[in-house]
Amino acid sequence: MKRIELRSIPVIGALLALLWFAPNGAHVAMAQEAAAPTTPAASAPIPRLSDGHPDLSGVWWGGGDIGARGGGALRRPGGTPPPSFTSLYQPWAAQKAASLSDKDDPTLKCAPVAFGTLGVRLWSVGAVGQIVATPKTVVLLTETFRDFQLVPTDGRAHRDDQPPTYRGDAVGHWEGDTFVVDVTNFTDDTWIYAEGRVSLHSDALHIVERYRRVDANTLEIEATVEDPKVLTGPWTVPKQSLKLAPFDTLLSLNCATDETEAQIQSASQPKK
Repeated sequence: MKRIELRSIPVIGALLALLWFAPNGAHVAMAQEAAAPTTPAASAPIPRLSDGHPDLSGVWWGGGDIGARGGGALRRPGGTPPPSFTSLYQPWAAQKAASLSDKDDPTLKCAPVAFGTLGVRLWSVGAVGQIVATPKTVVLLTETFRDFQLVPTDGRAHRDDQPPTYRGDAVGHWEGDTFVVDVTNFTDDTWIYAEGRVSLHSDALHIVERYRRVDANTLEIEATVEDPKVLTGPWTVPKQSLKLAPFDTLLSLNCATDETEAQIQSASQPKK
């Protein structure tokens, strides 16, 4: 299969997601589906690790590629929309955000997001991610930007010998059958989302996620995001329900900036 190169270009809102992933992603998804066995029945027993905890391993997506029917995280229509990260901005943060635009999106320079564009941190900028779980470590893999995070589960505290990073420092523990991930030590030069959705944060960002495999094919994720320097209160992320994908591995989607710089410069030029 031909290697795929991901090229970032500035667009408005969710259109960037379609331009990034739909043309190649749909073909990737079809090829993966054709080459892989079907997923187990939802009524099948939840797989478990040797220590008895649920095995979260698998490739998880929203049921389809971005731009396809069922693509992205599963949404629940109707009702009043819950608060978003940016709706909780302190006045200074809202003023700062108003001064930014598409061309300031850090992902245009191949930096990942601090959370996830579609409300799923596992996916980062994309729409699919993989978990590899063992009794001592849970590995979170994101298809875009070659992103990964190692989450130790042996009870250790956060590291104090590592500088801040784009995706933070994570430690995990089990509460019954729920896997809890605590993430701190972020840089302050990424956004919460991408695709031109201005969403600055500070280095005080703190994320707590709760992963629960509710059946053989479904993974539910809840998260709470705090940033006392930027927000007026905690942001409760809407619960996301992910499906086990009909393929068992991710593909490499590279990010290139050679076209991006030209696009940014073009967008910055005054129109005649």
